Amino acid sequence: MKVPPDRRYAETHEWFLLDDTIVTMGISQYAADELSDITFVELPEVGARVTVGDVIGEVESVKATSEIFTAVGGSVVAVNTALVEHPELVNDDAFEEGWMIKIKADTPDPLHALMSGKEYATFIRNIA
Repeated sequence: MKVPPDRRYAETHEWFLLDDTIVTMGISQYAADELSDITFVELPEVGARVTVGDVIGEVESVKATSEIFTAVGGSVVAVNTALVEHPELVNDDAFEEGWMIKIKADTPDPLHALMSGKEYATFIRNIA
């Protein structure tokens, strides 16, 4: 399974990609595959304030509903509106087309505590 090395990963299977002060986030391909056919994605609105550890949305699939957590605090500056009509984009391409939100981070420091791509690849191998 492809695990991009340019991101940080949470044990709850969210990924975070830092570009200056903007953090793009989504769920990993592993999580998308485990959920199977994703049928609905609920995300916060642009302008919403989020705090480290907040539930910022949900992903529903034919198997389960799963909460999405953020590892950074700040303001939501973009939401992937394509997921409203095409939630299956998360299954098809979780790391690119299936991104969920972008946050202007108050500080990127909490990302340093998350797993690297290599660490996350080991993590999912050990739980599979």
